[in-house]
Amino acid sequence: MSLSLYGAARSRASMVRWYLEEKAIPYAWISLDMGAGEHRQESFLAINPFGKVPALVDDSLQGPDGGPLKLFESGAILQHLAEHHGQEFSGETGAARRSLTVQWLLYANASFGPALIQAASKPQELERQLATLDSLLAAGPSLLGACASSGEPSWGAADCAVQSYLAYLPLFCPQVDLNPFPRVQASIEATRERPAYQLAMGQG
Repeated sequence: MSLSLYGAARSRASMVRWYLEEKAIPYAWISLDMGAGEHRQESFLAINPFGKVPALVDDSLQGPDGGPLKLFESGAILQHLAEHHGQEFSGETGAARRSLTVQWLLYANASFGPALIQAASKPQELERQLATLDSLLAAGPSLLGACASSGEPSWGAADCAVQSYLAYLPLFCPQVDLNPFPRVQASIEATRERPAYQLAMGQG
């Protein structure tokens, strides 16, 4: 079995790479030179016809063309990894955790990501979401709570997606005052201290 992750520096591929590093899942990292147009070459368009990163090739499963499974979109890739390689959904609570993970992945990409992009024009929307996240993080560092079997906080794909966007906040929205959101601040600081995050974000 082998996984190949296609990406570039300062792209959402870093989010997927963080998950793979955090879970110690073996993979090959294939860095594309976006400036040189490598993401527009036929070889990559055969993996993602939209020419975007990240993209994943998983030869442990067969795609509809008879070859290895090919996936694009960070949320879809994280969900796939959580289910087939991260062992996140086993046991009695597995089905519920799977559905909750989908919920948070969709939230991160469809709601929170756009709120970050529109922070300058719609600051109230971002502040509203940050206030809600801050209150939810009061229950603990993992958005899905503790594992029923161990009672320990369980970091997973849902946390990876949301925490990745939170960590972007000081970089891309330095004008946003995070002082009213102490738990969000703590989450950002904790994320940046994780060795797997540092590795995923620091290499091109």
